[in-house]
Amino acid sequence: MSPSLAMFLGFIAITLWITWWAARRNTGSSAFFAAGRSLKAWQNGIAVAGDYMSAASFLGIAGIIAFQGYDGFLYSVGWLVAYLTVLLLVAEPLRNAGKYTMADVLAYRLSPRPVRAMGALSTLTVSTFYMIAQMVGAGALVSLLLKDAGLSYETAVIGIGVLMIVYVVFGGMLATTWVQIVKAILLMGGTLLLSVLVLRHFNYDLGAFFDAVGHVTYTDAQGNSVTQDFMTPGLRYKPPYGALDLISLGMALILGTAGLPHILVRFYTVPDAQTARKSVVWAMVIIGCFYILTTFLGFGAATIVGRDFIASNGGTNMSAPLLAQALAGDLFFAFISAIAFATILAVVAGLTISASTSFAHDFWTNVLHHGRERHEGEEVRVARVTAFFVGAISIGIAIVLGPNANVAFLVALAFAVAASANLPVILLSLFWRRFNTAGAVCGLATGLASSLALIVLSPSIMKAQAIFPLENPGIVSIPLGFLGAVIGTLLTREPEAERKFTELSVRANTGLGAERATGH
Repeated sequence: MSPSLAMFLGFIAITLWITWWAARRNTGSSAFFAAGRSLKAWQNGIAVAGDYMSAASFLGIAGIIAFQGYDGFLYSVGWLVAYLTVLLLVAEPLRNAGKYTMADVLAYRLSPRPVRAMGALSTLTVSTFYMIAQMVGAGALVSLLLKDAGLSYETAVIGIGVLMIVYVVFGGMLATTWVQIVKAILLMGGTLLLSVLVLRHFNYDLGAFFDAVGHVTYTDAQGNSVTQDFMTPGLRYKPPYGALDLISLGMALILGTAGLPHILVRFYTVPDAQTARKSVVWAMVIIGCFYILTTFLGFGAATIVGRDFIASNGGTNMSAPLLAQALAGDLFFAFISAIAFATILAVVAGLTISASTSFAHDFWTNVLHHGRERHEGEEVRVARVTAFFVGAISIGIAIVLGPNANVAFLVALAFAVAASANLPVILLSLFWRRFNTAGAVCGLATGLASSLALIVLSPSIMKAQAIFPLENPGIVSIPLGFLGAVIGTLLTREPEAERKFTELSVRANTGLGAERATGH
């Protein structure tokens, strides 16, 4: 058995054991959806970091930096700064005001059925976008690593999807959390070790490292050999729209994090708001260290491995694993690839449970059945069935897109949708007394429709015939999301929503009346 296959199977065995252990403790909705609200700050913080440091971070960002230098590094900056929005604006109020999903906060003072229906639709859209990116990365990675065994990209994607469904259906949030924790520790360890090896290659001389970054040689589209300074802006964001595209990306990353469903549901797994806030600090420390280290992964791949070699051996997403192979041989390549595999499995499990929770809790129970379960445990059963459908859709789209789509770029689109649809209604519900149901529905619908429409009309989909010139729609769709929410609110009055604003503010800021941990 090859080292690669042995490491893959080892990680799968560990995570399946975690799922079995968690399944024995899953009694009731709170256990399945929120891990019984029993997680400590450090546990949830590492799990949040694990959810956040996805294939887009490890594979995609390293690839974008390796191919587009300084412009690619700006993805790292955006993802890092984004957690300040979560810490300062949403972590504590969300934990105090909700139960299992984002829509719980909206339904607290607004008419529950329309906002839950739109909230579920938005959650499913964002989660699917994000999950497709992970599946693409997984398929490319696993098929390249196990090509000697004859494993195709399509088979790899299907295998990842099946494992993801098993984690969620049987283990729920508790299994997903512990898979995230194991993955985050492995990822940080692997990234740190790989960064040290890059520095050792340059005799621990940062000057020599950045000198090499200033003289990267590769073959351009015309077949000419080009030497480029990778610390110079403009390799990705070129005139005339480069500056606007960069601002659009920054807006999507910084504002989108606070609207990502799979990040928001993590705050319901802790006993109180103080623990939620502490867990964000834990996450920020881990995430900060990781994104600083992506500098060494991306620039290291560009200088040591070379763009041409990466392009002909799996494309941008394989930059970090190929760097590991160049520095320490096939065994380290297998180890880094297994970590990337762990990263993808953990993140898709988190995305699947957030999507299935939202459908079961928001749409099935609260929209279709007016907040009542017809049979005991029905909500959990519906969530498990939904996990199958979400997994199947993601597998299908990832196979259609193929292995060459850059995962960091795909995830940035998910951030744009989250920032345009979810964040405006969350913030306005928490901080604007006049805000009402019509505003929430208009904001969610406008943000969702405008971001999706602009993505379809962008160069990402329409290539040279693009009607909308920017790759990321955030600079237009985020203001439209806020505008839709404001106009919808001003067109109608809802005295009940205004009356409940004070009650929501007290609960969001003090935790009075919030659901507490009930033990295991």
